[in-house]
Amino acid sequence: MTNSVTITKIAETAGVSTATVDRVLNNRPGVNPTTVRKVREAMANLGGGAPIRGRPRSTSNYRFAFVLPAARLGFFDLVDRVVAQTAGEFRHQHITEVTHRLPAADGMVFAAELAKLSDLDGVALLAPDVPAVKLAINELVRAGVHVVTLFSDVPGSLRETAIGADSRAAGRTAGLLLGRSLPRNQPALCALLSPATRYAAEIDRRIGFQQVLEERFPKARVLRLFELPESEDEAYEYARSVLTPEATEGRIDALYNVGPCSFGVARALTEHGYTHDLMFVAHDLLEVHRSMLLSGALSYLLHQDVQYAVTAATRVLRALCDGVRGALAINNPRVEILTAENLA
Repeated sequence: MTNSVTITKIAETAGVSTATVDRVLNNRPGVNPTTVRKVREAMANLGGGAPIRGRPRSTSNYRFAFVLPAARLGFFDLVDRVVAQTAGEFRHQHITEVTHRLPAADGMVFAAELAKLSDLDGVALLAPDVPAVKLAINELVRAGVHVVTLFSDVPGSLRETAIGADSRAAGRTAGLLLGRSLPRNQPALCALLSPATRYAAEIDRRIGFQQVLEERFPKARVLRLFELPESEDEAYEYARSVLTPEATEGRIDALYNVGPCSFGVARALTEHGYTHDLMFVAHDLLEVHRSMLLSGALSYLLHQDVQYAVTAATRVLRALCDGVRGALAINNPRVEILTAENLA
C-alpha cells in the first residue's frame, strides 16, 4: 500500500466509518466479525500495507453529532445554542457537526432514535440514564462510533469518557452553602426540589447534597420534593402546593433545586411570604437565572463552562478518530459558584 492510502479511503471502500477502521487497526473490541472482514478486505484491495496514521491531517473530514433531549427550554437549549455558535470552529477543523434533539419522555423512543446514528464518526451525548439508552450506546460503539457523554453520564455503558463538571461535587457544594446559612445548633428544614429525573447528573446532585447535610449539619432535615414538573407554570403550581405552611410544618429554612424551573419555584415562594433572605441555590447560568441573582431571588448559582465542555467533547472525538495517544486525557470543567457580585 502506498502512502496515498488513508484510513478515510479504507472506510470509503469498506462502507464503514473511519472510527470503525480505527478500531479494527488497533484490534479494539466491539466490532462485529463481518465488519472486521470487510475492513481487512478493503485494505487488501487497496494494497495491503498500513495506512497513514498520526495526528489530524488537513484532508480529514469527520461527521460528529451532538445528541440532546428535545425536552426543557433551559439548559438543553443553552447547550444547543453553544454548539451552533461553535459551528465555525468545527468547520475550520474539517468537522461536520449536526445536532439532534431526541424525544426524552420515553427512554425506548430516545434509544431507538439514537441507534440510527451508526453512520457517524462520533457522538457527544446528553441522555437519560436508562437501560435502553445504555444498549443503544453499546450498539453504536460496536458499530465503530466513538461516543462520549456530555454533562450527564450514562454509567455502565461502553461510552469512552464523560465530559462535564462533577455533579456529586456540585450537590455537595450546594449542601455546604445552604448548611452554613442554617440556624446553628437547632433543627432546620431544607427543601430539596428535583424533577422525577432519569438524568444521572441530577441524581448525583441530590446524593451529594444529602451527604453533606448528614455529615456536617446533622440537625438539618431534608424535605424531599422529587416531582417538580419541567415547565415554569406547572413548577409554580407544584411548589405552591408543597411549600405551604401546613406541608412544611411551618417554614423552610433553605431550598436547593437540582433541576429546571427555579423561576416558577421563586414565584410560589413569594406567594407564601418568603423574602429574598431565604437561601436558594440552583444551577446553570440562564438569562432568567441571571435576573434572579441580580434581584436577590437566587442566593447562589452553580454553573460550569458549557462552551469549554462542548469544545472538549469535539476535541476528544477528533483525537479518538485519529488514534492520538492520550485522547481521553482532558480536564473537566469545575463547579463555579456565581453570585450577583461576580456575574460580569
